[in-house]
Amino acid sequence: MNEPAAVPLASPAPATGWRRVAAGPSLPEVNRSVLVPAGAGFWRKLLAFSGPGFLVAVGYMDPGNWATDLAGGAKFGYTLLSVIMISNFMAILLQHLCIKLGVATGRDLAQACRDHYPRPVVWFQWILCELAIAACDLAEVVGSAIGLQLLFGIPLVWGCVITALDVLIVLLLQQRGFRYIEALVITLILTIGGCFAVELLVAKPALGEVFAGFMPRLEVLKNSEMLYVAIGILGATVMPHNLYLHSSIVQTRKYEQTAGGKREAIKFGTIDSTFALMFALFINAAILILAAAAFHGNGHEGVGEIQEAFHLLDGVLGVTFASTLFAVALLASGQNSTLTGTLAGQIVMEGFLNIRLRPWLRRLITRGIAIVPAVVVIGLYGEEKSTELLVASQVCLSMQLGFACWPLMRFTGDRAKMGEFVNPWWVKLLGWSITLVIITLNVKLLLDIFGLIGS
Repeated sequence: MNEPAAVPLASPAPATGWRRVAAGPSLPEVNRSVLVPAGAGFWRKLLAFSGPGFLVAVGYMDPGNWATDLAGGAKFGYTLLSVIMISNFMAILLQHLCIKLGVATGRDLAQACRDHYPRPVVWFQWILCELAIAACDLAEVVGSAIGLQLLFGIPLVWGCVITALDVLIVLLLQQRGFRYIEALVITLILTIGGCFAVELLVAKPALGEVFAGFMPRLEVLKNSEMLYVAIGILGATVMPHNLYLHSSIVQTRKYEQTAGGKREAIKFGTIDSTFALMFALFINAAILILAAAAFHGNGHEGVGEIQEAFHLLDGVLGVTFASTLFAVALLASGQNSTLTGTLAGQIVMEGFLNIRLRPWLRRLITRGIAIVPAVVVIGLYGEEKSTELLVASQVCLSMQLGFACWPLMRFTGDRAKMGEFVNPWWVKLLGWSITLVIITLNVKLLLDIFGLIGS
């Protein structure tokens, strides 16, 4: 990917080197709204900084991940656990760099792109990002609708419409304070984790095989079918809109605007993010482990659809509540992800274009972009197309991912912009390697899907 020529910086700010555009922070209604107590101890400060990492983590356990994890576990057992683990470690580094960018420069990734690149490039990036957010939101809307259908028998079309109501929840909570949104998200994450903890206790997976599954194997690269699913897991795990989201919401904390204060904010933000993403690793691994224990080797290796897994779980595991817990976790996952997706939509529009809409209008637009295609496709072609919608959404995410990782690495590696917080050489090496791997694998995924290579 060739980087566009940078716009010459006019009157650069001493600390960051940005060509400043007349604009305030994104999400101005909550910017620096959470007070970090000065002189407090380690645990009080960690508590004050905790929250943004969990909002980001929900993107790593959204319904788009479920289909790939289910297919990987059912078909290949525990082998692809190593792919989930490696993808998660990649995400930890990328989210750390988002924290550094937001804290060190006071600009989120979308604003940084607007400050640096020519206007046509910025518009191109914005369009790609909006498509990615809409695609992710589509997966979340469909996932929530599937959860409502499995639990209450609500048709998918009406389930998609019902999910629009979560816009009102976001508006209500954000008016009361950003901490309320974080509390709701963490509650839903704990619900998902609790459901899968019980599922795993019932499924009784082979622990030795589970631990062996976390060891990387060359078999994944040699087996083209396994590699295809592995690339799908990677594409569904590392979410592009999370990079924009995290670099903005880390600025909701009111910390000292000094080198020491920023260094502390980066440290505690990274601890928060890493812990939250390790929890996301547990959720994704649990989905694959459950599929491996319940379906692999039991004559159900072809299970890849969420609805199919739901209907089989009770019978395979020999209990009457496994399917219900599965559906509850799916609904919580979908609702959680839509909350953060609407925030990301507001951030990228304000950041790339400096267009500020009323939050309720921006979120209705974001939700409409996701709901309309879901309702149209399901209405015209039937509910069996819901899984295909989830797969299509992951393809759109794959196309955008490189365009988010590239500028992130470019900006955080520039001393003129980052000052003393610039990436050291080993982070640059690791980060660029991850970026190139992500781009290469996602290009291969797209080529495979469209049948342009192999047959």
